[in-house]
Amino acid sequence: MTQDGIQENAVHKELDAIFISVELSKKTWLVTSISPGAGEKLSRHTIPGGDIAGLLGRLALLKQKARDRTGRDYPFIIIQEAGLDGFWVHRVLEAEGHDTHVVDAASIATSRRKRRVKTDRLDGETLIRALLAFKRGEPRVCSMLRVPTPDEEDRRRIVRERKVLMEERIRHSNRIKGLLFSQGITGYDPLRRDRRDRLETLRTGDGRDLPANMKRQVLREVDRMEMLLDQIKAVEAERDAMLAEERRSAREVVMLSKVVGIGPEFAAVLWGEGLFRSFDNRRQVAAYAGLAPTPWQSGSIDREQGIGKSGNPRLRSTLLEMAWLWLRHQPASALSRWFNERVAQNGGRFKKVMITALARKLVVALWKYVSAGVVIEGAFVRP
Repeated sequence: MTQDGIQENAVHKELDAIFISVELSKKTWLVTSISPGAGEKLSRHTIPGGDIAGLLGRLALLKQKARDRTGRDYPFIIIQEAGLDGFWVHRVLEAEGHDTHVVDAASIATSRRKRRVKTDRLDGETLIRALLAFKRGEPRVCSMLRVPTPDEEDRRRIVRERKVLMEERIRHSNRIKGLLFSQGITGYDPLRRDRRDRLETLRTGDGRDLPANMKRQVLREVDRMEMLLDQIKAVEAERDAMLAEERRSAREVVMLSKVVGIGPEFAAVLWGEGLFRSFDNRRQVAAYAGLAPTPWQSGSIDREQGIGKSGNPRLRSTLLEMAWLWLRHQPASALSRWFNERVAQNGGRFKKVMITALARKLVVALWKYVSAGVVIEGAFVRP
């Protein structure tokens, strides 16, 4: 028996459990397990993707085999990667009473070879080893996700849908402007209320009426854009109603809404995407927002690789946008003064670099504000 096998068996006997890893995909699910009484042998079974009944049946069969070998029942400890399937499989297994975990796949150590072997079989073994090490209590062996509740997950739908609708609206607006620009027409704003009336009066750069087919295409683009505008209004109404409901139940939402420069959309994104979670320190906050630095230190080499961007992309982009607006709405705050002083030291350069640092300081300050009531120094807060 190899040293790794001896170690795994020792841990296995200590925990008295059946360790399971589930590799999820659209077509198949690969179930890898190591059970008491089976030595260091790993068993692998494939079931059709989405067949939750087949997965539960496989777990029952594994438990029966372990009972036949040892004469007793063992609990399951299950791990799966976060991915396209979301958290519904985790919730089903949790409802069955199993100890289940969802891991960030990027946090698991892998080979650094240029051409490393990757198969579902090896991934299943890697997940088993990571789970064993995690249960042994090894520090930083991997990052287990805090799975949101269904209500917390559903709350984020509104702000995410609005972002998608806004991107579609911008695409249609830009397409209309591009079509008209090809005819020498500038200054037409598709978002104005009189967009249809103004379209009738447009003339090309060489003095002609707008061509018929071009006009019909633009009108169809306007129809689609107006449908998006109506949907955006409906989503924003749902967002405002959600915030009004949460103001009655969550004091943190009330606190965020009182800070000048944080409107309904910023408050919804900040609370729904990040600040509703519990963090132990400011580094966790910055890392979750994708604003943590990435140092590279080895011997005499000591350099900074920039921002990791491995956190929540929606929260990060919102914080960067809010950092620019923070300078406008909160010029007397300590954060704004710090930014202006640092930029002035560099002769007005590196604004984009410094605005990222400001966004990191801002999310940490807002976390302290909503979690511990620490008011941001110099910031204006409505009574």
